[in-house]
Amino acid sequence: MLKQAVVLVGGLGTRLGERTHAVPKPLLDVGGRPFLDYLLDDLTRYGAIESILLLAGHRAEQVVGQYDGRRWRRATISVVTEPAQLGTGGALKHAAFRLADRFFLLNGDSFFDFNLLDLAVEAAKSSATVQMALKRDQAGDRYGRVLLERDVVRNFLPAGARPSGPINSGVYCVDRRVVELIDEVPCSLEQRVFPGLVARGELRATLYDGFFIDIGIPTDFDRAQAEMPAALHRPAVFFDRDGVLNVDKNYVHKIEDFDWIAGAREAIKLCNDRGYLTFVVTNQAGVARGYYGVDAVHQLHDWMSCELAAIGAHIEEFQYCPDHEEGVVEAFRRRSERRKPAPGMILDCFKGWPVRKEQSLLIGDKPHDLEAAAAAGIAGHLFEGGDLASFIRPLIRA
Repeated sequence: MLKQAVVLVGGLGTRLGERTHAVPKPLLDVGGRPFLDYLLDDLTRYGAIESILLLAGHRAEQVVGQYDGRRWRRATISVVTEPAQLGTGGALKHAAFRLADRFFLLNGDSFFDFNLLDLAVEAAKSSATVQMALKRDQAGDRYGRVLLERDVVRNFLPAGARPSGPINSGVYCVDRRVVELIDEVPCSLEQRVFPGLVARGELRATLYDGFFIDIGIPTDFDRAQAEMPAALHRPAVFFDRDGVLNVDKNYVHKIEDFDWIAGAREAIKLCNDRGYLTFVVTNQAGVARGYYGVDAVHQLHDWMSCELAAIGAHIEEFQYCPDHEEGVVEAFRRRSERRKPAPGMILDCFKGWPVRKEQSLLIGDKPHDLEAAAAAGIAGHLFEGGDLASFIRPLIRA
């Protein structure tokens, strides 16, 4: 599982003119917040990434001041500052001592909304030094095109050569050995390193759909102001846990007692691939009844996350309610608006995430799950067994 993401935030941004004279391009305001914040939100929603490394150059002191040492959800952010403009490859070379064996690499001035963990799974299957995420098609003459033979990159065409076709999104899964190919700086990964990888068949790519934008020119920067916030306001799927994701054996809290429902992991990945936020909302009265503690709940959910990441899937957030009015543990013996059929856990997800209620839904196996969904204003669907992926596929848009 990849645990590090590296973001290139050092470019001059000259095509944006005066906008980037005093502010680094990734820190420009887009829709009321720095563009880089959108990238950090997206990287950390997967739960797998523990370390984010920002490679700063132009106006690096601003990147350091705003982000160095911060926690972003579960990830720690640190900044490496270039002594001069080193290019994308040179920035990696300069930060080599901080790089993991394999890591995600992203351009800090573009955003691509796709399932990042799927790219890691595809990279694990290949021996490529770099696995690229390609936007399947982006109309227009601004972007160069990538020529593929199955998943092997065979050539890059310059901007304007073709009006349509796959483009490089600026998101990669990278093996640290790429640093050995950077022999002098400044160096551009795209212009000097990638051609050699193509010649050796060590550059591979996976095609994805999804919202893409690059703020590098004024027209697209202006377009991003409205499109970014709107594109990331997503519908969500809320999963009950016991009886929906795993076989309900009464108060499941040990890994050895956990059995996935048929198609459960695949159902979650399907939601991820189609751009839905995914949540678990589960009553865990076993805590109030003294059968197990909250640590056991967290440990089981962390294990579930690892199991999901292995197939390129994830849960944005596990919400659970440990309370019950008849509990024997005093701290949890209470009535809670988070306990289904009350909608509190769903409403808390609305507060903490950009959920679009329209098209959102809940999958549960008991009437109180559907009551909670109705109280929150979303559709509820009763799962009565079978393959969960087959059950959910017609309920979510492609």
